[in-house]
Amino acid sequence: MGEPDVDALGIDLAPGRATGAGADELERAAEAALRPRSLDEFVGQRVVRDQLSLVLDAAVGRGAPPDHVLLSGPPGLGKTTLAMIIAAELATSLRVTSGPAIQHAGDLAAVLSSLDEGEVLFIDEIHRLARPAEELLYVAMEDFRVDIIVGKGAGASAIPLSLPRFTVVGATTRAGLLPAPLRDRFGFTGHLDFYSAEELERVLVRSARLLGADLAPDAAVEIAGRSRGTPRIANRLLRRVRDWAQVRGDGSLDLQAAHAALDVYQVDALGLDRLDRAVLTALCTRFGGGPVGLTTLAVTVGEEPETVETVAEPYLVREGLVGRTPRGRVATPAAWQHLGLTPPAEASTLFS
Repeated sequence: MGEPDVDALGIDLAPGRATGAGADELERAAEAALRPRSLDEFVGQRVVRDQLSLVLDAAVGRGAPPDHVLLSGPPGLGKTTLAMIIAAELATSLRVTSGPAIQHAGDLAAVLSSLDEGEVLFIDEIHRLARPAEELLYVAMEDFRVDIIVGKGAGASAIPLSLPRFTVVGATTRAGLLPAPLRDRFGFTGHLDFYSAEELERVLVRSARLLGADLAPDAAVEIAGRSRGTPRIANRLLRRVRDWAQVRGDGSLDLQAAHAALDVYQVDALGLDRLDRAVLTALCTRFGGGPVGLTTLAVTVGEEPETVETVAEPYLVREGLVGRTPRGRVATPAAWQHLGLTPPAEASTLFS
């Protein structure tokens, strides 16, 4: 299988954030080294794994490329890894690109025309494809051809170019933004859910083995509980615990090392980091629990509104710490409790 360039994956969201989805080149290389290479090694996502295994086994039995595959779900759950596994299971190579990288139909036509028979084309953040490229992809996925426009104006003509049969694997963190005509061209759609703590413990044990580290069971439980249901974050925190144990500890990845390392990187018992707590603290102490608008909240914590909305808020809402109302964001009683604060009497009416 042809290994994709990990630098081309384009999956950064917030570089330097211990629990964020971003990473520098070394971090991405480290993440790639821990990726499972087959469906049997892949932990969690049992339903998607079983369904995908059936699709791939049937395609291999027929000796033909499988239907196009769409994978959706939050960042860090394994969409890129599954794309690599699909190519490996089909014993073919993988081409990697992303929606933001394809701004013109010609960019996509160049990629498609260079594909070989049976290859897998992975398009990350496929919902961000430019509209002209999107319309070209419709025809390519359904009829395996692209129309090359020659000339301009009234004298322009379309020359159809046949393509070898290939499989598109699209990944998206926002399935609702995917146009229906494009979504309908995928023969298999799989949605990846957040991992349970037990599944993350299995991920951590496997990753520690690959790193040559001896991870204590209680340390694995502690790291898993602070990983926000996301394997990418679990693996990143594991590497930070290993760093602490190597530099400031005795080399053992035990519970003491886990607690100390996660304290250094300001990841608390719920998995909240500096930005998460800044949002909660501002909401509770500066605005009395809300409601407050997103822009005002972002200015208060010194971040862009998009950063607060896409990086911090989803987890805070999922954990029941922040609520969205027509009038703005509000802190729930759980948020006050987590910060060790006493909510004002009027806080109980915020959701009414």
